[in-house]
Order: sequence, then structure tokens, then C-alpha cells
Amino acid sequence: MKTHEFSIIASGLDHRADDFEQRFYDAGCDDATISFQKGRIIVDFARDAETLEEAISSAIEAVRSVGASIDRVEPDPLVSLADIAARSKMSRAAMTQYSKGQRGKAFPAPVARITSDSPLWDWAAVSHWLCSNHKLPPEAAFAAAVVKEANEVVRTGEAPVRASLEKRLRDHARAP
Repeated sequence: MKTHEFSIIASGLDHRADDFEQRFYDAGCDDATISFQKGRIIVDFARDAETLEEAISSAIEAVRSVGASIDRVEPDPLVSLADIAARSKMSRAAMTQYSKGQRGKAFPAPVARITSDSPLWDWAAVSHWLCSNHKLPPEAAFAAAVVKEANEVVRTGEAPVRASLEKRLRDHARAP
């Protein structure tokens, strides 16, 4: 068993209720810290499970069971160049060079805020590129893919979560 750390961002419950945290604990979130920030419920997990997908899917089901609406799973799937540098333990300057095509080829294009001074990239795509170029271990790229697919399961409302997530990961592995 391995301990997997991630967060679920949720909403839809009154955080002022007397039993707010107890509801999460009773639902199986006894391995999480519950907080309320910027209008959202933050459930920070350190969950023991055989796989990250098992840990995330069981956490999603537990948070849903208390009546919360899940917004997303983090670490955040959208990243800046500074985020990429921090997650890959590389310099910000190196990330800028990669993104401009000055170092390496075919670095993924940004997916959000493309025309701004602070574009955002899809961490799963970037981590796959970094792994393919021997800059990031395969486990890190796979974890990014798990979080991305978990967010798709959340977005579409698929159930059961674990089966849906495992199917998405199998399909993801087969994709070119």
C-alpha cells in the first residue's frame, strides 16, 4: 500500500453546520483534512491505496456521499510555466525555452489564456512530453493522467467512479 496525496475541491454544503466535518469523517474521509476557502470545500487527502486511481475514486465517492458537489481533483490540471518548473524541479528559464521551441521540439501548446501574458498548459500533456524527453519520471506523468481522467469523470458525472476512471485510463493508454 502507498499513501497518495491529492485534494478534492467541492461545494454545495453549509460549512457552518455543526456536523460539517463529522459528516466527512463518517463517510470515510478520516484520512483527510477538511477546510473551507474562497467559497469552496477543500478536502486534502493522504489516502492509503494500492493505486492512485483507487485512492481518488474512493475519495470522490466518499465526498459525493455526504451530498457535496465535486468541482475538481487537484493538483490543478492547468499550470503556468512557473508551476511546470516547480513540479518538474527544473528552472523557469528552461521551461520558457522549451515552450518557445528553443530547447526541444513539439512542447505542448497552452490550452487557456493563450493570448495573455500568463498562458496555462494542460499538466497531463506537459508531463507526458517531459517524460518522453526524459525530464520527468513515468510515475509523475501517469499520476497527471490519472488526475486529468478523474476530472473528466467528475465533469461528466460518471458512476461508478472507479470503473469509469479505470476505463478512461485504459482508453488513454491505447490512444496514440
